[in-house]
Amino acid sequence: MKYVCLGYYDKDKFDGMAEGERNAMFDTCFEYDDHLRANGHWAGGEALQSQETALTLYWKNGKVATTDGPYAETKEQLGGILVLEARDMNHAVQLMEQHPAMTYGNIFEIRPAGEMNEIMKASEQRRRKDTSR
Repeated sequence: MKYVCLGYYDKDKFDGMAEGERNAMFDTCFEYDDHLRANGHWAGGEALQSQETALTLYWKNGKVATTDGPYAETKEQLGGILVLEARDMNHAVQLMEQHPAMTYGNIFEIRPAGEMNEIMKASEQRRRKDTSR
C-alpha cells in the first residue's frame, strides 16, 4: 500500500545550520532514501521550494481567488513529499522513524494514499452517459 509522507522542517533552524552540517544532513537523508529504493519501499518523492513561492487557490464569491503563500501559517514549513510503499501504517511508521531527517528535528505526517481507481471508473461511466444523449 502507498503512504504519502509529508516532511516538515523549521526554516529558522535550517537557515541557522552551518553548510557542513546541512550537507551532512542531506547526505545521510539521501543515503536512507537509497536504502528505501533498494528495498522496494520508495515509490516517489519531491522536494518543494520555499513557502514564499507558494500560491493558494480557493473559491470566493463565485470565482477562484488566490493568496500568496501556504494556506496555514505555521512555524514548520512543508519541505517535501515522499511516497512510501509499506505493508500497513505500522510498517510505514517503522520505515520513517529511521529516517535521519527525524534526528534533525524534521516532522513527518504519514497518510495512506487514497484509492481513486473505482471512483474514477464510476465518474468516467457517468460522463460517458452524459455525452451519449
